[in-house]
Amino acid sequence: MLHDIHEYIAAESARLMSSNEKDLRPEYPPELIRSGTRGKYAQRYRDEGTNVALIDQYLHKLFPDSDAVDRALRDYVDKREGSAT
Repeated sequence: MLHDIHEYIAAESARLMSSNEKDLRPEYPPELIRSGTRGKYAQRYRDEGTNVALIDQYLHKLFPDSDAVDRALRDYVDKREGSAT
């Protein structure tokens, strides 16, 4: 399990970069893929971080999308703030 988002991004980028043209979906033309700049945002991610959080598979079943996670976290914060007063 990868705990560092930077490791995840690097591994995913390496996996995608190692794919050849026959692996691309038809809706992604090869010229679009080649036009990108590798590592364009890497320094910014290192400096500022990201808003990505990896969760365990069990939790993903309970919270399948970002809206579900946001609702649960807001509810948790509301309850914590309410009990502190």
